[in-house]
Amino acid sequence: MLTVRTHAPNGLVSIGTKSVAVAVAVQHDGVMPIIPDTKNWTWVLEKPCAECGFDASVLSERDVAALIRSNAGLWPAVLTRPDATARPDDSTWSALEYAAHVRDVFRIFEVRLHLMLDQDNPLFANWDQDEIAVAERYNEQDPAVVSAELGAAAAVLADTLDSVPDDSWTRRGRRGDGAEFTIASLARYLAHDPVHHLWDVRAG
Repeated sequence: MLTVRTHAPNGLVSIGTKSVAVAVAVQHDGVMPIIPDTKNWTWVLEKPCAECGFDASVLSERDVAALIRSNAGLWPAVLTRPDATARPDDSTWSALEYAAHVRDVFRIFEVRLHLMLDQDNPLFANWDQDEIAVAERYNEQDPAVVSAELGAAAAVLADTLDSVPDDSWTRRGRRGDGAEFTIASLARYLAHDPVHHLWDVRAG
């Protein structure tokens, strides 16, 4: 089964299921599926990323909002490139697919952040980024729409991060795989994702 995300009217995320035939149909349309990324990236909280060079371990959680706004401002130029929908190889997303992913990361972390602010140690709903990319047909979305949605999602998330009270950064939440975060560590963990993917599309 595929986990399929649809956008609710409030801009949050709802989870449903859909037959794996969706993935097969995409293959038949000529789009090769990307091998899922199964690595546990929580190590980026402790040391620099060997690929993009970003070091979340020296980042203050209070600086993440500004980083997100700055990063979001760089994506429109990427999405107006004539090759925005071209994959550099069969195992790498296109710039458009990366941008759609970053947009959805911002939306998902906005939901998780509010859960942590409103509940004691909530368990986050599972989210499979690779299945979502296939089910939502990221590379068939309109680059201009994705650009606008990414910017809007970044602005909402950054504003929420700026509003976190000083005594709430230690509030906790957890993923289904056992990874545990405070709001502070979740913010720093999040920061690596859009930075890394902007590096991906520039390096490609």
